[in-house]
Amino acid sequence: MEAKQLKRLLEQVKNGELDIDQAVDKLRHLPFEDLGFACIDHHRQLRRGFPEVIFCPGKTTEQIIKIFENLAEKGNNVLATRAQPDVFEALAKTGKFPKARYEKLAKAIVLEQKELPASRTVLPIVTAGTADLPVATEAKVTAEIMGQRTEFVCDVGVAGLHRLFKHLPRLQEANIIIVVAGMEGALASVVGGLVSCPVIAVPTSVGYGANFMGLSALLTMLNSCAAGISVVNIDNGFSAAVTATLINRKIEGNRSQS
Repeated sequence: MEAKQLKRLLEQVKNGELDIDQAVDKLRHLPFEDLGFACIDHHRQLRRGFPEVIFCPGKTTEQIIKIFENLAEKGNNVLATRAQPDVFEALAKTGKFPKARYEKLAKAIVLEQKELPASRTVLPIVTAGTADLPVATEAKVTAEIMGQRTEFVCDVGVAGLHRLFKHLPRLQEANIIIVVAGMEGALASVVGGLVSCPVIAVPTSVGYGANFMGLSALLTMLNSCAAGISVVNIDNGFSAAVTATLINRKIEGNRSQS
């Protein structure tokens, strides 16, 4: 439930369109709804400006579909991350969500039921290499369903640093930047030293053996000597996008998007 929906409900009570018992019935699931295997947080839209997101690993297909249906029936946009293609196929077979789409590279299911006000500024998502695109695409999909305008700056890692320089004017206009890098993860430090906005660094599990599935990139980013860099967990494009969205909404003075 959004703030405007709550205001509309109160206006209906005030105008006599709904009685108190009917309003209570509509509000009884406002904090959360217990499905037995999951408690759906319907209050999150009011608290944080975006609804709960489904993290698919560890859940059965039936559980994911039930949660998806529950979130969708409230009229919100719905995002399911780390979803396998067979989960989307099962969801599509229900016939309930013809507008749902599967973002293959991001492994995300997206249902857009309402258009949010678009951010005034563009959120750049910078990748060190093409192999970092799955994580970067998860960040892009997440940010866009939350109303952010985004753009990719791809394959500009330190092995050919001159490729980054032509994008600097655009990067220097941003309120916040997401940098996605595997291997040694040095790109975040480079970008952080060239721009005046915060940088969210996302280490990826891309790399050879001593990369330790992203641990070396994570440690490099945590030990960056460039100030203003914050680091999320390995391969966590989702969290980077949420953090960037919250910061950009604050800067633009539009926290709730309602």
